[in-house]
Amino acid sequence: MSQRLTPLEIMTKLISFPTVSRDTNLPLIDWVEDYMVSHGITAHRWPDPDQPHKAALFAHVGPVEKGAIVLSGHTDVVPVDGQPWDSDPFTVTERDGKYFGRGTCDMKGFDALAIWALVEAQHRGIKRPLQLALSFDEEVGCTGAPPMIVAMQDVLPKGSAVVVGEPSMMQAVTGHKGGFGFDTHVVGYEVHSSIMHTGVNAVMSAAPLIDWANQRNARNMAAQPMGVAAMFDPPWTTCHVGMIEGGTAHNITAKDCRFMMDFRTVPGEVPEIWREAYLDQVREVEAQMQAVHPEARIDVTEKFAVPALQPENGGEAETLVRTLTGDNATHVVSYGTEAGQFQEAGYSAVICGPGDIAQAHQPNEFITVEQFNAGHEFMERLLDRLVE
Repeated sequence: MSQRLTPLEIMTKLISFPTVSRDTNLPLIDWVEDYMVSHGITAHRWPDPDQPHKAALFAHVGPVEKGAIVLSGHTDVVPVDGQPWDSDPFTVTERDGKYFGRGTCDMKGFDALAIWALVEAQHRGIKRPLQLALSFDEEVGCTGAPPMIVAMQDVLPKGSAVVVGEPSMMQAVTGHKGGFGFDTHVVGYEVHSSIMHTGVNAVMSAAPLIDWANQRNARNMAAQPMGVAAMFDPPWTTCHVGMIEGGTAHNITAKDCRFMMDFRTVPGEVPEIWREAYLDQVREVEAQMQAVHPEARIDVTEKFAVPALQPENGGEAETLVRTLTGDNATHVVSYGTEAGQFQEAGYSAVICGPGDIAQAHQPNEFITVEQFNAGHEFMERLLDRLVE
């Protein structure tokens, strides 16, 4: 393990671990920890007390002092179930100038580059510290990063600038939307559909809540975007239901209906306003249901909450990335990342990583060789800066 692997060799190893969010990431964490230790780097784990099969990992190289640059990535990937892949998704395959494999783009390509940079920093010697942070459960709502960030600050000197390597084509992304989602369980009362007025149909009771989302989207779309919101596409907060299930037969009023109501809020908007607006609507529909039968109800559980990444005025992370990439344009994205969580914890944060987000989660996911090499060049320039 004392051999210094290339970024491609590291990515190939990382891809070989099928760390789908529903499954364990410990074999990958074991390998990274062993690789770190073989190069004299102390790696620290944060095991999830609620999920013993998952852990985060972080490490520090260089002077034991505050102000490190933090390279942040997640270890989980989305499922490949039902996707038509042309090659083994957990084996890196090169063809047509692209590296194919689940996670090559999102985001084990960056993880590999970050691991490579940390080991190189250890061997070259650096005057400013460099840290690595690898989380889990990013793909199910960025739920693994917040406890990891807290744990890092208890063990390592606090870093000051975080580069989150989500695929951005190596551009400096300085803002993204926030997000949160509610697991909504509508509980009705079953009767024969011929006397439906005496029962409560959970599916039909869910419909007004989903239509409320449609109406709010239409209203937001028609409004004139203001301030930071105008930078985004779309330039408004979105309400979305992507999954729904319920009912047992066509001639029975549905006893259950479940769906997720997700919100993606533009920076500057107060998420609590959207929470209350939705919960008010839930309470209104629930009252109508209980007027028919008192056992009917709606259970709502918030499943995730991701803060927006606010553009920083002269932020350290942005300045660093712009210096290393030469990119001085303004970029924001509508997807959420762990960057907002680092920022919320007091770090300067920016998104910059190789690959195109359009390839993320797709069958035959890939990162181009050109983009992977661009990420490698970025890390070389970062190391040059840290040894000055």
